[in-house]
Amino acid sequence: MDFTDIPDDAYTGDEQAPDLDDLEPPGALFTEGPVRERLLDVITGIRDPTKVAEIAELADCDTETARDYLEWFDEMGLVRRHGGRPVQYERNDTYFEWRRVERIRQEYTDEEIVDALSDTFEQIEAYREQFDTDNPNSVSLVEASQEIPTEEAWEALSEWETLERRARVLDAARRDHPSLGDKPDLVDV
Repeated sequence: MDFTDIPDDAYTGDEQAPDLDDLEPPGALFTEGPVRERLLDVITGIRDPTKVAEIAELADCDTETARDYLEWFDEMGLVRRHGGRPVQYERNDTYFEWRRVERIRQEYTDEEIVDALSDTFEQIEAYREQFDTDNPNSVSLVEASQEIPTEEAWEALSEWETLERRARVLDAARRDHPSLGDKPDLVDV
């Protein structure tokens, strides 16, 4: 018997297909649980200023409840409020980066952080040599695709950008830096 063969006794023929109406709908994953958690899930995914009504709809809650929580999240620094009519909110990336730095400081020793930073620098340097530049944003995907397949070039450039962000976070944790700022700076290796 081949691994892909179905054994004779695996299906007797008298089983019925499951009743899909009895199964939990996929949308329930996003609408169950406390409102605060649903709003936090929505906020972590928001990259652009978004109206309170849209956030409430995504979190499956009423607008006033969303507004109250968003004001609280704003006071905590989780979101940024954009005034005007209508009021909009977006995720505060600086807060989430600070949390990452703090988590790294708590979970790893200084030596482990320096080792991870050193490994990250080595990987960044390899990309700098491969693309003959210091910045992944200065590489044209069209030009890079002449040397290697487009998908491979895109993946390499995406990984390089991720490594640059990782280096910044690790370096901030190494220095025990409280704030990273809004824009990712390249780390000079």
